[in-house]
Amino acid sequence: MNGGGGVIDPLWWIILVIGAGTFFWRGSFLVFGGGLGLPAVVRRALNYVPPAVFAALVLPGIVEFEATGVLDGPRLAAGVVAGWVAWRTHGTIATLSAGMVVLWSLRALWPAG
Repeated sequence: MNGGGGVIDPLWWIILVIGAGTFFWRGSFLVFGGGLGLPAVVRRALNYVPPAVFAALVLPGIVEFEATGVLDGPRLAAGVVAGWVAWRTHGTIATLSAGMVVLWSLRALWPAG
C-alpha cells in the first residue's frame, strides 16, 4: 500500500502474476501429464537425480576448505562416519547422532589452528 491511499504497488501485481504463472505451469504437468509415457532411457536417467542433488547439497559442507586451504579434518571425519552409519542402519536419528558426536568430539580434541 502506498501511504494509506489504498492503491497496490504495481510490483506486487507483477510478483502475483509471476507466482500464479509458475504455480499453474508446474501444476499443469501434474494434471495433464499423467498419461505421458517417458522413454526408458529418460526414466533410467531420472533415477540418478536424487543422489546427484543430495551430493550437491551435502558434499560442499563436508569437504569445506579452511582459509589456509587444508581440509577441515573433524568435519570430513564426521561426514565419513555419518555416511557409514547411514549405509548400515538406514536411520536418520542414528546418522545425525553419530555424525554430531564424532564432530563435537573431534572439535574438542583437534587443535584449532
